[in-house]
Amino acid sequence: MPQSQPFSVSQALALAKNSLEQISATIVGEVSEFSDKPGYKAVYFTIRDASASLSCLIWRNAFVRAGVEIRQGALVEVSGVFSVYAAKGRMNFEVRTLRLAGEGELRLKVAQLAAKLQAEGLMALERKRPLPGLPTKIAVVTSPRGKAIHDVLRTLRRRFPLAEVLVAGVPVEGATAAQSICTGLLAAEASGAEVILLVRGGGSYEDLMPFNDESLARTIACSTVAVVTGIGHEPDNTIADMVADHRASTPTAAAEFVAPDLQELKGRLKILAGLLAQALSRRLEREQIHFSHIRDKALFRDPSQLIAPFALVVEGAALRLQRQLPDKLEKDRVFIEEMRTRLKLLAGNLLRLSETTKELNAMRLHALSPLAVLGRGYSIAYDRNDHVIDTIDKIDLNQQLFVVLADGRIECSVMGKQAKSLADQATKEKKEDHV
Repeated sequence: MPQSQPFSVSQALALAKNSLEQISATIVGEVSEFSDKPGYKAVYFTIRDASASLSCLIWRNAFVRAGVEIRQGALVEVSGVFSVYAAKGRMNFEVRTLRLAGEGELRLKVAQLAAKLQAEGLMALERKRPLPGLPTKIAVVTSPRGKAIHDVLRTLRRRFPLAEVLVAGVPVEGATAAQSICTGLLAAEASGAEVILLVRGGGSYEDLMPFNDESLARTIACSTVAVVTGIGHEPDNTIADMVADHRASTPTAAAEFVAPDLQELKGRLKILAGLLAQALSRRLEREQIHFSHIRDKALFRDPSQLIAPFALVVEGAALRLQRQLPDKLEKDRVFIEEMRTRLKLLAGNLLRLSETTKELNAMRLHALSPLAVLGRGYSIAYDRNDHVIDTIDKIDLNQQLFVVLADGRIECSVMGKQAKSLADQATKEKKEDHV
């Protein structure tokens, strides 16, 4: 449509702005400039490709919401609309959404995972395991068809051919590579290896992504055997490198780190042998001097000195014994004489007491003797069977009895019997008549 009047600059830019803001696009480019000044409402940066560049801005609230850390050289994907800054007549791209693109997005994820594992302490230096000085069994976890395995084997054979090398062949690229590497590490640990080399040759950042896997990092951290990594080239640094007990720049450097140089060992052994010979020589000199001191002691010149202290002790004891033995014997003799005198007195008293006791017992026995009773005028009556008649119920009238007196016995016949009460009455009357 033809224009009757020309536009002013402001009108022309306003028209361009309105037209451009109708165009939305998603653009991928590399960040070449970046400006984030405190207090500004927007963040400004420039993206470019091989032949062009584009100024961009993103309002601060949208930038914070994106959560992307932009740095120079990062590959980003932006979505938004074109616009014109009228005051300067400059076109820019107003970004509505922002995210890292390609490798940039991968690097963000790796950085986030690294921060998480570091917060858990998996990268702490105090967790790192020490490496054996002279490993006799070394396990290598890598691709069996890559260049890395040949470099490692050649280096180990050259530096320390005494070590036994075990190879766990695993894929180091692809979707299943991380899990396969974990399986290889577990197999190497179970084999009894003293140190494990986890290596692969160089490649793109995407090629090395299996070594940024979280499960692989945790497998390395939980290993009971020290793990040394040599992944890619010098600039490459993966999460496996961060968690490993030692990170080498290349597979060859990793092999050199775990395997001592045989020539260096020989040199060290030679030095140690010289130091040992010197130490033994000095020790032998000290022992010879010590032996000379012992040999020159008076003891070995005059063996009698060996028993001289004991002889003095024995002699002193003999003198004391000679002085004390007669006194002791005299004391024992006096004691024995006193005991003999006391024993005689005690024996005499015992004999006299025994004689007195015997006489008393004899007198008691005599008093109780039937003969003594008969001597006092009593008599004992027996029947024909020599049974003692102790009651009138045991005899009958006209029964023949024997009466034993002190000087003999008489034979008599029972003329009558009288009970005890009548006998007592007759005895009483007899006494009265006598009186």
